[in-house]
Amino acid sequence: MINAKEAEILRETGPIIVNMIPGGMILFIGDTEKVTAKVASNNFDVSAINVGTKLRKGGGPLKAIEERRMTSEKIPTAVYGQRIVVISVPIVDNEQQVTGCLGFILPKAHPVATAFDYLAPIITEMFGEGAYVYRTDLQKYVTGLGPQQFDFFKNYMGNQLTNDGVELKALKLGHVVSEDFGSAKYGMPVKVTAYPISDEEEVYKLVGTFGIVLPRKTQTQLREISTNLNSNLEEISSAIQELAASASEVSNNQQELNKNIVEIRNITEEINGVLALIKQIADETKMLGLNAAIEAARSGELGRGFGVVAGEIRKLSDESKQTVITIRGLIENIKTKVKETINNSEVTLRTTEEQAAATEEMSAGIQEITSLSEQMNRIAEVI
Repeated sequence: MINAKEAEILRETGPIIVNMIPGGMILFIGDTEKVTAKVASNNFDVSAINVGTKLRKGGGPLKAIEERRMTSEKIPTAVYGQRIVVISVPIVDNEQQVTGCLGFILPKAHPVATAFDYLAPIITEMFGEGAYVYRTDLQKYVTGLGPQQFDFFKNYMGNQLTNDGVELKALKLGHVVSEDFGSAKYGMPVKVTAYPISDEEEVYKLVGTFGIVLPRKTQTQLREISTNLNSNLEEISSAIQELAASASEVSNNQQELNKNIVEIRNITEEINGVLALIKQIADETKMLGLNAAIEAARSGELGRGFGVVAGEIRKLSDESKQTVITIRGLIENIKTKVKETINNSEVTLRTTEEQAAATEEMSAGIQEITSLSEQMNRIAEVI
């Protein structure tokens, strides 16, 4: 307990005392009902506590007055919008009667909040694409720090937590919550992670969250590249499959053509055989005509008509022989062309077979690239 004179001295020196305390402090004096004097530091104040504010029923100051002892009270965020500690000391008069109390209000900062200004710059520099770190209490965003590209998130500081944010989810579930957001919400693709913070003394009591925002530009680009690559590969693979089917059909047709050409060659050989038989018949016919002419000559006048017929037979035989020679020459030309066609057909057949094999290898390569594209997409999901 202190007397009224000592309390007045503390009030007069209050502006100096409160600004000497790291984190700031509020000094107040109250009678048995309300606050009668208040001195706040430059960097800490509670706007709800002013001269004339009634002392809270059941609060530390009234207990100090009623129980004639110093009290220390932890006040949660819900009361004044921030966690504070109120230390109250009874004030007595010359007759040792309690007339009021002297109070000291100190901010009760979590270690994360205390170290935030020191750790935040270090954390933001640890990520190549940049990062934004922030902290919240149970109702609103308190403070944050990050490079200029995260100016959009700075606008959230001081605002109430939203139901679609990860912070309230982390507080509700009691564990870390991470979510990816597209450009629609924040203007750029990001991953937001919120870590629930518990009271350092009551570990089961949550007091806020510590959050970090990471850009997902690289991940999004990687996913888009993977998607486009996979789409293009599917189109290429489809085209190659059609080409392979066409090559297989060409190969089959070429084999059939080659078979037909061989059959034509065989037919020309058979025609040659028939021509040889015709030539033999022509030779024998000519011989018969010659014999008939001789017999007609022997017969004299009676055989003259028969001699004319025999001459026509020999002439027809000569023409048949000449025709056979002409046809044989044409057949030789056909055989030459058929031979060339067979050679070209065999080259084409080998080419189409090699093409079919190449398209199969290409198709297998495309499938392997498609598999790599799918792996790339999975990696993008993990990043």
